[in-house]
Amino acid sequence: MTREFKYYPEDFGDLPVKVLHMDLDFDIYEDHTVVLSTLYFKTLIDELTTLELNAKNLEIVEVSEEYEYLQDKDVLKINFGKALAKNSEMKITTKVVTRPSWNVLEGLYYDITPEGCPCSQITQCQQWGFQRITPCIDDMTAKCTYKTVIRADKRYTDYISNGDISKDIVEIENDRIRIEYLNNITPMATYLFFLGVGTYATFSKEFEYPDGAKFDLELLVPPGSDFAIANHALEVLYDSIMWIHLFTGPDKYENWDDSMMIYDLLKKRDELKRNGENVSLITAQINEILKAKDLKLGYKYTGTVYREIGMQNSDFGGMENVGNTTITTNRIMPHVDMSDGGYEYMVKVKAHEFYHNLNGSEVTGRSPFEIWLNEAVTVFIEQEYSAFVFGYDYERLDTVLGFLAPTSGTFALDEGVASMPIEPLGFNDTNELITGVTYVKAPEFVRMIETILGKSKFVKALDLYHTKFKHSNASSSQWLDCMQEYTEVNLHDFAENWLRLSGYPHLQVEIVSEKNENTKELQGVTLSLDQTNATKGKHWTFPFVVAAFNQEGEVVYEKQFYINSKTSKICLEGLKDYAFLSINRNFSAFARVNFNQTLDQLYMQAKLDNDVANRYLAFMHILDLEKLSILNAKQDEFSDRFLDFYFELLSDQEMYTRLGTLLVTNFESVEDDKFKYKFDKLFQVNQKLKLALANRFENKIFDLYNQVVAQISDLDADDNYHYSEAKKIKLRQVKNLCLSLLASLEKTEYLELVKDQYLHARQSWPAQFLE
Repeated sequence: MTREFKYYPEDFGDLPVKVLHMDLDFDIYEDHTVVLSTLYFKTLIDELTTLELNAKNLEIVEVSEEYEYLQDKDVLKINFGKALAKNSEMKITTKVVTRPSWNVLEGLYYDITPEGCPCSQITQCQQWGFQRITPCIDDMTAKCTYKTVIRADKRYTDYISNGDISKDIVEIENDRIRIEYLNNITPMATYLFFLGVGTYATFSKEFEYPDGAKFDLELLVPPGSDFAIANHALEVLYDSIMWIHLFTGPDKYENWDDSMMIYDLLKKRDELKRNGENVSLITAQINEILKAKDLKLGYKYTGTVYREIGMQNSDFGGMENVGNTTITTNRIMPHVDMSDGGYEYMVKVKAHEFYHNLNGSEVTGRSPFEIWLNEAVTVFIEQEYSAFVFGYDYERLDTVLGFLAPTSGTFALDEGVASMPIEPLGFNDTNELITGVTYVKAPEFVRMIETILGKSKFVKALDLYHTKFKHSNASSSQWLDCMQEYTEVNLHDFAENWLRLSGYPHLQVEIVSEKNENTKELQGVTLSLDQTNATKGKHWTFPFVVAAFNQEGEVVYEKQFYINSKTSKICLEGLKDYAFLSINRNFSAFARVNFNQTLDQLYMQAKLDNDVANRYLAFMHILDLEKLSILNAKQDEFSDRFLDFYFELLSDQEMYTRLGTLLVTNFESVEDDKFKYKFDKLFQVNQKLKLALANRFENKIFDLYNQVVAQISDLDADDNYHYSEAKKIKLRQVKNLCLSLLASLEKTEYLELVKDQYLHARQSWPAQFLE
């Protein structure tokens, strides 16, 4: 039978051996590395006569057993002279040569090197890069401990591997050094191995947990990097690690107030430490809370050093390795050329990669088919930290806008020809699994499970998963089993189509009002749902939250339903009166929903709904109607009602300090297929909107611009850099949108403002960044 894919789930069965430990000795030169490896294992089957080790593009020098190198299959086949009985312990020693390159970004390869320094070399092992370094069982279930010796040119500043230094740097012959690492706490899958030699500026910061446990944070970045900037990067990393410890445990919601109290006390403690002052009083207060409440907190790091290493030559923006994370150098710390979007990415990636020490390292997916599981849960936590920093509504709406973006959004890509299910039938290359489906849709699948369980039960289920499978591997099914402990909803049935099908539900919702025949009073409302793009056998099931509001913006009805059929009816019992409905609140289901509301209801919802996702969808619907009226020549200009409403949203200080300009995001598109791809007409309509707003509100927009500039200036004095920067990002969105609208008038004074901002953009950064 012809195989459609190179790899299928059945290709990743049980291993014949359990890998116990690896001793690795790297003798590193600029054009090659000699690797001496001893692989310790225990047999899991009886009568083991051969063992296949993965070995890709290696020069085999020595092997302790009889062997055959099947280069076309990337396999080093070991033949034992005598069959090994079950539970026998054995070791295989190999000596090979591997050669780094600039273009094969797996195994050991070159990274950007400072002028005049020996070539920087780092590893990238996801998913099968380790077999380019040494013969091994390159499988996610082959988790073991490691001892790593590095021998290299003494001109390097740093020699890095997993674990803690067990033997410090010593000089050996010919201007070379030797250093030894031991990683014996967390058994590690091969794809998480890291090796690096390079020339870096190293900045460090002591991390101290609430109970006094300590380890060092290190930031390895290009020589000459600014101390203040590096210190800010470490501040962000420190904050994200502390947040993970305080706010991700099984009692997260029961502990919230105590965790917030500890978090605030820790800020005071760390400020006192920086100033060299006595911290005993603060420490006593923290210990009193910990002792009195017996708090069960979140993940706690087990190493003595956690490093972030700047790398530029990589397929990935960041890659977790136990104790060592590589992040692209232009995203590892703030800098004068970093965009606001780049800063937001930096905040998220630091939390993301550190959390992988728990979710991905301590507990690892069983095979590449579980990459989504390693990533989706980690993205979910990353988003929660981002919500803590930028605000929940800002983070959530920013994510939702990522679904909705035309052509490049997750919805659009998930319906494209290249879309794959979250857990596909097969794949040809693991890079196929690193997509928006893995990093956006799969986290939404996790979020739907959180909605089904409820927040408090979800964190307990997640803790059960991390506790039950600590230092081992888990399948998607086993993760679902842990979630299943906390709900009666059959999550395996729920997951079947979400994991196996590409696409997502298109819901057509019809609203039927039930009235008393005599009094004509509303007796209730029924919603008829139809998944228009599904069949009876292949439909999605999902949580579905519905609310109703009165004209004052008060919730008069709210309930969560579970939809488990292609068509269904849900009754909003007891709903006597309402002004508008809020359907699929907070995107409780990863779905497009179409239902009819009047224009007045849309305006009310866009103004009053307390769910920012639905509030934005109402605004987008109104904007679409306005654009289509112009495109269809039903009106010449945007209506005064819409222009007034747009500016009301833009200039609402409570709104823009919380959401920036996200709530008035204007995609240069419309939902109508007739015009969706007529980009010239869409561009003209959007220019018409900007000019109409500028003409109608010129002075008010300029006043808003100056108001926001002053607010940004006030925040420059805030020494809480990390969180003040989050506030300034939102304000800069407003400032830039105001400037964009004013520039459409083509008046000299506004164009000069644009020019001045372009030429002096760096002046908006804190002074210490510019010294």
